[in-house]
Amino acid sequence: MGSFSIWHWLIVLAIVVMVFGTKKLRNLGSDLGGAVKGFKDGMKDGGASAPPAEDPSKPPAAQVPHQAAATAVDDKNTIDVQARPKS
Repeated sequence: MGSFSIWHWLIVLAIVVMVFGTKKLRNLGSDLGGAVKGFKDGMKDGGASAPPAEDPSKPPAAQVPHQAAATAVDDKNTIDVQARPKS
């Protein structure tokens, strides 16, 4: 009743390949690898690119309305709505 033998793991691997297929597993592996690489790069660069502290005596920058700050997307599937409180 100890750990699984190599034959158990081979059977599990064969079942996973039959269920998901090799293409999905390959895509999953590359996506996971890219995510790990991006995380490592972010952790490495995170300390070096800290934004400078703002001077508290300066007035805050002019605030930009939400819709003006958003980038325009010309996609016919995009719906632009604004949430309002229920009256």
